This record gives sequence, structure tokens and C-alpha cells, in this order.
Amino acid sequence: MKTYAVIGLGKFGFHIAKGLAEQGMDIIAIDNDPHKIQLISDHIEDALILDSTDIKALQEAGVVGLDTVIISIGENIEASILTLMALKELDNKTIIAKAITLTHGEILARLGAFKVIYPERESAKKLVENLVGNVVIDQIDFSSTIKIAKFTVTKSLMGKMVQEIELMFENEIHLIACKTRDNWTFDVDKTYKVRENDMLSFIGKKAFIEKLRNLTKEES
Repeated sequence: MKTYAVIGLGKFGFHIAKGLAEQGMDIIAIDNDPHKIQLISDHIEDALILDSTDIKALQEAGVVGLDTVIISIGENIEASILTLMALKELDNKTIIAKAITLTHGEILARLGAFKVIYPERESAKKLVENLVGNVVIDQIDFSSTIKIAKFTVTKSLMGKMVQEIELMFENEIHLIACKTRDNWTFDVDKTYKVRENDMLSFIGKKAFIEKLRNLTKEES
């Protein structure tokens, strides 16, 4: 089984790590804040308090030669950059890094990040793309089998509970965030009934994400 590491357990990192764990993936969750580690430890066994800029600490934690590492460090741009440099030195293959500013993102890209994402900025910007139709508006490949994708709610999903939608796809996809009336929510109750124009962000196996994508395309 492939091992993923998620470094930085704010809201974005927490729900990425939790979502991957729900897919049965082997996860190493890292943060320097004991409280955040305590929260994620309810979902992930291998949750570690350490300084991600410390190459030796990462090496001892097993963050070496991994298929995918997600850097989700908050406002500390220096720590984000130094973490990326450490991960590259330890031969980690695919590194996806969260950026705070465009300059920050450009630096991460030049240093070898496979993909740079701007979660807060993109979530607002992508709303405009709903005008094109109810289709996938953003997606991130974590590996050859796992993907995150955002969708707007279509007729066949409207009024269904989150748990019903997940069951439609054999529980091989999991909702990690929902946007309603311009507000993103990460802790979405499984009994929540999705509404028209809600935006849903799922993590799951590519084959099942594609099935959901095809369903929304047919109804757009």
C-alpha cells in the first residue's frame, strides 16, 4: 500500500488527511502543534509532532521516498519553503504544496513542487465557472488511483443526504467539504441534504470520481 504524508494540519490539511484515511490509505500526519496532532489522532494512528523543516526528523518519521506528500502549512511561508526543500532532499516523489500568495507559489514551483494549490483564493475564483454548467470545476490527482474533485449539485443529487451520495458510489468517495451560500464547511454532517447550487468536494478512487463526473455531465 502506498503511504502519503500530510504536513500541516489546519482545516485544509486536517480534512485532506482524514479523507485519505477514510479511503484506507496509509497516512503519516505531521504538525508542530500538539493540539492539532491530538485532533487528527482520532482518525490516523501515525500522527507525529515534529518540525517539518528538520530533515533528520522527517527521515526518522519515515517521510522518505514517498509517492505523495501534501504540504499544507498555514501562514509560515519560510517553513513551507524549507519543508519542500527537505522533502526533495529525501527523494519524495510527488509533492503538492499549498501557497498563500502568488510569489510564494512561484517559489514553491521553482523549487520542484509537482503542483501548487491556492485553496482559499481558488474556492472563490472557481465559483464563476458554474456559469459553464454543472461539471467538475477543479481536481487534484494525488496518485494513479486517488483524486480530489469539486462538483456543483445536479438534479439527481439534490435533496440527498451526504451518506446517500457516498453509498451511490459504493462508499469509495467521501465528502471533505461543502460550499453553501458562499460559505465553505469542512465538518459536514452525513445526514445533511445537499441543495441546489451547493458545491461539493469529494476525495475518492479515480474510477468512482469519474462516475460522478459523468453523472453531472449528463445533467448539465
